[in-house]
Amino acid sequence: MTRAITICVAPNGARKTKMDLPTIPISPDELAAEAVRCADAGVSLFHLHVRDDAQRHSLDPDRYRTALTAIRKAVGDRMVLQVTTETVGIYSAPDMISTIQALVPESASIGIRELVPDPSFEPAAQSFLNWAHAQDILVQYICYSDDDVRYFAELRTRGIVPNEPQYFLLYVLGKKTGQKGHPSELAPFIEAHNATLSDVSLHWTVCAFGEDELECMLESVRNGGHVRIGFENNHLLSSGEIAENNAALIDQFVDAIHNAPDILRPIGSPEFLRKSKI
Repeated sequence: MTRAITICVAPNGARKTKMDLPTIPISPDELAAEAVRCADAGVSLFHLHVRDDAQRHSLDPDRYRTALTAIRKAVGDRMVLQVTTETVGIYSAPDMISTIQALVPESASIGIRELVPDPSFEPAAQSFLNWAHAQDILVQYICYSDDDVRYFAELRTRGIVPNEPQYFLLYVLGKKTGQKGHPSELAPFIEAHNATLSDVSLHWTVCAFGEDELECMLESVRNGGHVRIGFENNHLLSSGEIAENNAALIDQFVDAIHNAPDILRPIGSPEFLRKSKI
């Protein structure tokens, strides 16, 4: 069976403000409106960041609850809603854990080296990840390099990451190369997971910084992966124009795969992603 493509959107991220990009959605109402546009465009997962009153990154559970309520009211069950735990140099591993435990969200993204920066954090991470599994939270593990993939595999081997029939990973292109991703960066990630995680099922996704985002997404789907698109990493169309909204970037991707004769994969639904939950 041809594997459907899961489209995820990262509509705002932790750093860009209205000064950088006036159309970036930050308030709960803006995020809800953007979620509707993205759901209509084929997005299955909404990767959510919230901000404080000064537009700074926040892991505040109350701010998350307000945004999640607005988005869920707007889109119903048409999307999986994912909470980020990105630390951005402000928060710590215990902060990541406490936010997710306070929210018990449908999904959470976790930078594996942020959660387990050194062996002293392993007991708390192991307890937390086992708890998250028991709560049926879809955990997405973020890997910024092929070394992170190997680190994730090592933690799994030693039982820090629980054994599961399927894992949900995100590979970030461009983080190590001046915030600009290139399709060639994907190969080492694939080599690493083939070498260390060949005994499990992987639902792996790619995001990419910079204007080559679309080509990076096409490289992902050609290799069996999925995509995360959006203003967090890029706000330019392939033409060089600023995208009107996140949905415009999604539409560009959908048009590209429909016009690529070597890509014969359909767009997946939220139900497809939910059925693949850890």
